Amino acid sequence: MKKLAASLILATLFTAAAHAEPKHPAWSRSSNVYEVNLRQYSQEGTLNALTADLPRLKKLGVDIIWLMPLHPIGEQNRKGALGSYYAVKDYTAVNPEFGSLDDVRKLVKQAHALGMHVILDWVGNHTACDHPWAAQHPDWYKKNEQGQIAAVSFKNGAGETEQWADVIGLDYGNKELWPAMTSAMAFWVRDVGVDGFRADAAHMVPTEFWEQARAQLDKIKPVFMLAEADEPALHAKAFDASYDWSLNGIMKKIGKGQAGAAELRAYVSNPPKAYARDSFRLQFTSNHDINSWEGTDQELYGPAWGAMQVLSYTLPGIPLVYNGQEARLDKKLAFFEKDAIDWKNYPLEGFIAGLNALKKQNPALWNGASGGTVQLLDVGNEQLFAFRRQQGANHVRVIVNPTGMALKYKLSGESGPAVIKPWRWRIIVPD
Repeated sequence: MKKLAASLILATLFTAAAHAEPKHPAWSRSSNVYEVNLRQYSQEGTLNALTADLPRLKKLGVDIIWLMPLHPIGEQNRKGALGSYYAVKDYTAVNPEFGSLDDVRKLVKQAHALGMHVILDWVGNHTACDHPWAAQHPDWYKKNEQGQIAAVSFKNGAGETEQWADVIGLDYGNKELWPAMTSAMAFWVRDVGVDGFRADAAHMVPTEFWEQARAQLDKIKPVFMLAEADEPALHAKAFDASYDWSLNGIMKKIGKGQAGAAELRAYVSNPPKAYARDSFRLQFTSNHDINSWEGTDQELYGPAWGAMQVLSYTLPGIPLVYNGQEARLDKKLAFFEKDAIDWKNYPLEGFIAGLNALKKQNPALWNGASGGTVQLLDVGNEQLFAFRRQQGANHVRVIVNPTGMALKYKLSGESGPAVIKPWRWRIIVPD
């Protein structure tokens, strides 16, 4: 891969800025996201251990570090020995198992010095059962039919009732809750220096809350907001990015041999929901939920994983790497216990670093309106998925073989047919 001339990059940046929504931080336009499960990231499981590893992440090409919740974890109805990150007992403190507030500040300062940014996982829908608010402000919580604060219960995607026994739901119908929650978020931006938030279960909290919170946070500094949701309306005023579960679902079907190029073309041509051109969609093959509850990359995708990771970087969206993927993470990390990653000398580090560099160096692959739209290509073989993206003078062509067979193809401008191996890909970047 050759770097584009500086003049071309500057010209493209100017063009993108002319039609980009102003709310996205400028540094997010060509960024990727790296999710850190701090408990399992190292044997120490501490903030300081992660800070010591930041130079490696910089070398990997990481732009945005997403920290899973750092807060003290509730003890009442705790799951497992260590509990869930998402059972927050205090929104403005740090779990002592991880370190201190000063340790977070040091991590953020070091990340900034290396040119990276840090976002914090934010659990706005519920708290731990023993959060002080439950006693101090019981009217801030949802009640059951008996008028009691009870565990969170909801209908899941299968229409079944699911219960989270270790957390209780907040009631945003009580507007007195809003400034308290917004103030807690502002604390991390103003006093600790984080650069934004990943909002857990964002669709379960009123969009209006997120919109006013974003407005308040942006007064401190421009922040980056990622929603664990896929509602287009969340992008209007509140969030920069949302989960692309649709594409991930197709990827997992490809891994099982239940889908292929036709489904990918349909996804591009007829997306399940309509998003504004400048909406960032989070693209991923794994994250903490997928790894712990669904399976490893090998279990979900088998030999297709590399090709799916390539698609997560080259189709429109902001790509995510879950910690350990660069080490070929081959186990489902325990969620409520200590279960450290075995890094195995980072066998896929070069692959991930190459994808990060590919995205950074080619504006056609940038996020939202800063990147190019997808133009499907006919390569003479419908079993292959091929497309082109262009932004300014920069264009990138991608061919992916989502099958277990070697397939012939013919690319415009090249003499004679060529062969692409099973589960492989080809990326063409002009000199």
